[in-house]
Amino acid sequence: MPLDTSLSRRTLIKATAGATALGTLGAPAISYAQAEAIKIGHITPRTGFLGPLGEYAAQAAQLAAEEINASGGIMGRKLELILDDSPNPQQASAKAERLVQRDKIVALLGEISSASALAIAQVVQREKVLFINTGANSDALRGSDCQKFMFHIEAQNSMYVKAVGRSLIRDGLVTGKKWYSLTADYAFGHDLLNVAKRYMAANGGNHAGDDLIPTDLADFSPFLLKIRQARPDVVCLNLAGTQITNFLKQYVEFGLTFPVAGFGFDTALAWGAGKGNFGGTWPVVWHHLIDTPGSKAFVTGFQKKWNRMPENQAWGDYCSMKVVAQAITETKSTDPMKIVEHFEKGAKFDLLKTREGYFRAKDHQMMMEMYAITALPAAQIKNQYDIFSSSPPVPAANESLEVIAATDDENKCTFRSA
Repeated sequence: MPLDTSLSRRTLIKATAGATALGTLGAPAISYAQAEAIKIGHITPRTGFLGPLGEYAAQAAQLAAEEINASGGIMGRKLELILDDSPNPQQASAKAERLVQRDKIVALLGEISSASALAIAQVVQREKVLFINTGANSDALRGSDCQKFMFHIEAQNSMYVKAVGRSLIRDGLVTGKKWYSLTADYAFGHDLLNVAKRYMAANGGNHAGDDLIPTDLADFSPFLLKIRQARPDVVCLNLAGTQITNFLKQYVEFGLTFPVAGFGFDTALAWGAGKGNFGGTWPVVWHHLIDTPGSKAFVTGFQKKWNRMPENQAWGDYCSMKVVAQAITETKSTDPMKIVEHFEKGAKFDLLKTREGYFRAKDHQMMMEMYAITALPAAQIKNQYDIFSSSPPVPAANESLEVIAATDDENKCTFRSA
């Protein structure tokens, strides 16, 4: 079900009764005190090649806000969620500034584009307002471009690569193998390619070729012909958004059978490719088959409200809303600096998985479990959503959550003075 395009730029989330992982079904209407509402902004792309993922993000943020209000709001105050879109970095920067200066938000959530997230980070650092990045992966945002007021519930590229890398090594697809890479030609893709090459070199892999793919490219024929000629052991995709869906469909049409793997992924892209087209092994931060009470409640609530399955981008925006609400409640403050300090002291958060997560103080990356998913054979697929199998959580229960994150040698953050 597409997001209601009649939503205005400024959308007030009303108190409603809804399913919530932290509350009950059919909760009574809440009577709020006369205290001023707590305003939280949400920016994400709603058009272009990242637009389909942005719709999931906005829908999940709305669901979380409604659940928070239905369970009493934040410290008895109503949560007002203000939605906006970010078609490019310039718009993202301008809209973030407007949300802070005019709408007086206490926190900003969202984004998918790494370039736009960087533009927003510069605004929130100057304005000293909390920003939780829910979808931008670039390691640079946690390293050379890190900011004191920016935190990341989205995993960094290093975490994606190391999470899926374990499965690829297990399957004999790394050491001594030739890889052919297709990479999205913007900040995210360039960063991911560098991280992937570093991982491959450390584990005995080689690259047969690399191509940069424009974000608006629809016809992959020239690149598929190059792959056919190169005959790699693995086709590695460092693509984003609908690029991945389009490639997978055309890959099958060309009759290519080289194993496919990706280092960045969203489950909606697998569903978009569909049965018979989706293939390979991919990393994700969450998926709808995770068997925890919180995860099941989120899936049920999202399906009830939006009439479709949530995917992992939705997970990030939903959890971020809950994380901010919890932090304000625990600190009894909307002061961004107090929340930053609370995060840096190791506050724990339920992320709907088997282990709680926390923001790593030195780079503000959420430390958490991830998963590697592998496409099921067509004969084993029973519905449009359950089209992959999943690895157990990565890292394993007996490992530190930080073993898949970038090390200081790989990606060092030095915060500028707040």
